[in-house]
Amino acid sequence: MRTPTILTRCAQRLGLRAALLPLFRGSPAAAEVSTGCDAGAQSRGRSRQTKTEGHRPSRQQGWLEKAAARLPRSKGFAIAFLVSASFAQAGPRTSASYAVATDTADAGGQRTSSTSYTNDGSAGGITGLSTVAAPAQTVKSGYIGQLYDVTALQLAAAPLTVNEGSTRQLSATQVLDDATTLNVTANAITWTVQNGPLTGISTGGLATADIVYEDTLATAQGLYGGLTGTLDLTVVNVNTDDIPGYSGDGLDDAWQVQFFGLNNPDAGPDIDADFDGQDNLFEFTAGLIPNDAASRFLLNPAPVPNQPGQMNLVISPRLPGRTYTVKSSLTLAPGSTWDPLTSFSILDNGITRTITDLDATGTRKFYKVEITKP
Repeated sequence: MRTPTILTRCAQRLGLRAALLPLFRGSPAAAEVSTGCDAGAQSRGRSRQTKTEGHRPSRQQGWLEKAAARLPRSKGFAIAFLVSASFAQAGPRTSASYAVATDTADAGGQRTSSTSYTNDGSAGGITGLSTVAAPAQTVKSGYIGQLYDVTALQLAAAPLTVNEGSTRQLSATQVLDDATTLNVTANAITWTVQNGPLTGISTGGLATADIVYEDTLATAQGLYGGLTGTLDLTVVNVNTDDIPGYSGDGLDDAWQVQFFGLNNPDAGPDIDADFDGQDNLFEFTAGLIPNDAASRFLLNPAPVPNQPGQMNLVISPRLPGRTYTVKSSLTLAPGSTWDPLTSFSILDNGITRTITDLDATGTRKFYKVEITKP
């Protein structure tokens, strides 16, 4: 018969053992395998027909044929078994930068690592986790359910300022090890005020700012999932005269706190705290130190040599950001009128200003300086 010869050659070309050929005898599989072989195989089968037909199986082949005969008559099972048995393990792969361990039959994957990276394979290398040390990167590919680790809790607000007495909504996100984020609802966070002028933070993350005398930093804190995040907010001073204890007294709260601290009765506008004859309101306007008697505003009149109809008026200190207006009157009687000088010259020298009244006629004339601060 020629069929066994052809099947034998085909089996050898497919890498199958000749001992399992009885599975194909007398079945359509024999024709399928025979068709799959090239003409050269058929030709070679015919050229050796006389040798094959006269061949008698050895004792070992006979035993194998009997064993094969007892296998289930499922050609699909035999082919699948033979094909899967033909797989071999791959060798290790290496280069100057990495090394990957030899593949194995386990479906759980293995870890490979080097100085620069670590790779955790899964399901035979279909999916995996890769990380790089520098720069820090993480890649997770092929997972039906994404795997991640939470590395930080990040708080946010827009903008990062809140006016005194107003509110600002805070939010939170979880930062993952692959640089992505997960939003967290504000009411899931445990909110507290770490420091600064915040009167409190609601369970929904609404921060309320206190009244301040100057722009002041405050820090909000959030706790979730065992991680703590903080956020710095600037509480903006929008009203310069509203801090409790000094509110509405006409003095800048920051100036009062600078020289008197909080809630000090000596900081009142009509108080002369240093007994220099100038009260706090005047010293604030003139830019003086209210608790230093040596810090005073001075107006000194002096005649102009060889000019009997002129008078020098020397004022000090003269500071930027202020306007100095000299006024005069011919009497100090109640209800007298004070008018600005109309004919004068000005000479500045550092913090000293000399104003020359060019119309200083008459037996007497009184002068005063009005200082204004925007």
